Amino acid sequence: MAAPSPGKRIWGWFFFDWASQPYNTLLITFIFAPYVQEMVGDGSAAQTAWGFGIGAAGIVIALLAPVLGAMADIAGNRLKWIWGFSGMYVAGAGMLWFARPEDFNLVLTLFWFAIGMIGMEFATIFTNSMLPDLGPRGKIGRISGNGWAFGYAGGLVALVVMLTLFAESGDTGRTLIGIEPILGLDPGAREGTRFVGPLTALWYAVFMVPFFLWVRDPKPGGLPPGALRLGLAEVVRTVRRLPRTPSLFAYLGSSMFYRDALNGMYTFGGIYAAGVLGWSVVDVGVFGILAIISGAVFAVIGGRADDRFGPRPVIAACILILTGVATAILFIAPTRVFGMPVEEGSSLPTIAFYVMGILIGAAGGVIQAASRTMMVRQADPEKMTEAFGLYALAGKATSFLAPLSIGFATWATGSQQLGVTPLIALFLLGLVLLAFVKPEGDRTPWHAAPPLSA
Repeated sequence: MAAPSPGKRIWGWFFFDWASQPYNTLLITFIFAPYVQEMVGDGSAAQTAWGFGIGAAGIVIALLAPVLGAMADIAGNRLKWIWGFSGMYVAGAGMLWFARPEDFNLVLTLFWFAIGMIGMEFATIFTNSMLPDLGPRGKIGRISGNGWAFGYAGGLVALVVMLTLFAESGDTGRTLIGIEPILGLDPGAREGTRFVGPLTALWYAVFMVPFFLWVRDPKPGGLPPGALRLGLAEVVRTVRRLPRTPSLFAYLGSSMFYRDALNGMYTFGGIYAAGVLGWSVVDVGVFGILAIISGAVFAVIGGRADDRFGPRPVIAACILILTGVATAILFIAPTRVFGMPVEEGSSLPTIAFYVMGILIGAAGGVIQAASRTMMVRQADPEKMTEAFGLYALAGKATSFLAPLSIGFATWATGSQQLGVTPLIALFLLGLVLLAFVKPEGDRTPWHAAPPLSA
């Protein structure tokens, strides 16, 4: 059987972003999170529980990600790992169908949500580590940006399908286009909205087919005896050597904070809008459509800026934009926008929040694509999966900080608006550490290697 062409390999890799994006779009942010808020009933209580649940999943990811990455570098055959974690993704998402209003179990719901989220994050580690195998070093920014844009497009299509055909308003029982949920789903039992779980699972299973058909692992192999022990030992050695590579060390620290803050925005955006502005699932979905469109457009633009200027200035600009957004949303409420009182029922707060969503989508798409190309520039090519395991560790080692600090701040103040203020500090910490990152990483032997080719 002939090996897939380089173009097919790239497109196959793109399809992971397309297939996996609905977990972020439909479950974490725009559909399922507001549904959980609705089931709990109290915005502050829902935001607190959501924060603690996702924070716990983040701890699991942080502990295991680098070890699994090191094991994959030792054993090869990253595709087998992706198969396994894909199973967790599908199972976790599919089980959310059982989050019924009449016997809603918050703990069990968060458990299955966490299983799917862990599967998604671990599969992402292994697919991201394939990025430098897809093209020359000078083009990976564009490849990464295009992949992220394609993923956003997948999330947009899935969100539109969900809003128009399935997700019903709790008040009217109708979808965004004014019909009852299709397939005979009962709006009274919120079956249209709960179908977001099975739809996310089915979407992933179908659209991962091109990935598994066209993507090949250049280092196939099998687990040697003692692979877990070897992987753990390799991670310990790498972590001990990090002070000798100050640029990589600074970048892992920087990304740890700014990605945590960005994930906090995504994770709590739906619950925040539902609780502060009183938005329905459909309202939050429209907000999501605007954010995703801007994310897809600017991810392509950002990928080209990445290739031209390098990822560091692109990341810095995005951090500044997101810090401004995190500050601005504190001044948007149903009765007041940036200090100006508004009449009851005014659309100005909604419009202002939509603008914030467009900025979050644009800067978020660009910064995530540029972040993984920056990791390629900082990492040892021989340990790329381990490097992305450390990258995941950096993203998850403090991933509990944003959700737990938001949960605690919300609990302490009793205010959803004041509860999101920790995001500002996290973004600024990331920006400070980014100043110590060298554009091409530390001057170690691997940076003298020739560009990687497909």
